[in-house]
Amino acid sequence: MSLELGPALDALRRGEAIGLPTETVYGLAADASRPEAVRRIFALKGRPADHPLIVHVAGAGAIDDWALDVPPAARALAAAFWPGPLTLILRKRPSVPPEVTGGQDTVGLRCPDHPVALALLRAFGGGLAAPSANRFGHVSPTRAAHVRAEFGDAVPVVLEGGECAVGIESTIVDLSGATPRILRPGMLGRERIEAIIGPVQAGVAGDSPRASGTLDAHYAPRTPLLLLPRTALADEATQQQVLGKAVQVLALGQLPEGAPGLALPATPAGYAHELYAALRELDGRAANLLLAERPPETDDWLAIHDRLRRSAAGAGLDAEPT
Repeated sequence: MSLELGPALDALRRGEAIGLPTETVYGLAADASRPEAVRRIFALKGRPADHPLIVHVAGAGAIDDWALDVPPAARALAAAFWPGPLTLILRKRPSVPPEVTGGQDTVGLRCPDHPVALALLRAFGGGLAAPSANRFGHVSPTRAAHVRAEFGDAVPVVLEGGECAVGIESTIVDLSGATPRILRPGMLGRERIEAIIGPVQAGVAGDSPRASGTLDAHYAPRTPLLLLPRTALADEATQQQVLGKAVQVLALGQLPEGAPGLALPATPAGYAHELYAALRELDGRAANLLLAERPPETDDWLAIHDRLRRSAAGAGLDAEPT
């Protein structure tokens, strides 16, 4: 056992929640086999009890510890993309606590591609329920400092893992029904998934299980956020400033001349890596309104569109920290 992991392992075995780095975002992790530990996550986040969590495991060999009737497609995807930013929704074993699944008969499983997370999971020897380490609905954390700022002493151990390499949450594929379906897009795109298992559907259907990060409002700053094409950014910023409003702009590549804010890389991977840190930074600048440039309408930007749309829907709904 690494000495650096000792406090985290001790906390987990006491039923506490810790901050855990992954390649997507930092998670708020607790022992997925202990209902009281899982309830601790919900209490810290202010998360609705029917909103399921994702169980993080050390590898594909753990699938059968949590799931029943595992289809070949699930094993093929795990073999191709685990460790990695892919969550599989499967029929759960009766032993999986209902607190983890939101009372559903399915469970989400993922093997994170981060050396600290993998080392902890192997040392722990079980699964860790780990939603993003932020208050429910707010911007996800991609640095350890974000977790500490969000929870302070309420989360006694936050493992340092540097900046998250991917920067947005995993792709979620539902394999619990007759047809594979992407419930949440991520940086692992549909084309790569279909190359392994054939055609998949996209979007939440009427009979889809509830899954993490699929509410209309999510990933949201406390400052209202408006999505605009680049041609409208500068004009809107100017109009708001004439009205006496403080604005901040989130742009691709470079800021419009004279506009205050941040510019992110104009590539999907670069943009995703920096998105949440940028939203947190702009949210802390005491602006009345955030203006975000709408990304290109191409498949490789799909997951980023998803996060920005949900961010805009939820932004400003909670003006005070919870």
